[in-house]
Amino acid sequence: MVWMMWLGATLVILGVLYSAGTAIYRGRMSNPHRSRAGARTLEPKHSGIRAIGLADKWPGLALIVIGAAILLFGLFGLRAL
Repeated sequence: MVWMMWLGATLVILGVLYSAGTAIYRGRMSNPHRSRAGARTLEPKHSGIRAIGLADKWPGLALIVIGAAILLFGLFGLRAL
């Protein structure tokens, strides 16, 4: 049963690292440009809903959910013994 806890913890950590990696390595987070008022700004021109979308984050979230489920199963499995 201890191996299940290690497996679950590893999957959760890998899911977090994957999700962070997709956010970090997506590209430039800011692109200096002129706003409508004429001032220089670092805000992205078109951030939209894609910034919080799940299209490129779902594998990481799936790893986190599966790892958490294995951790919970391992926890209740250890209590049953």
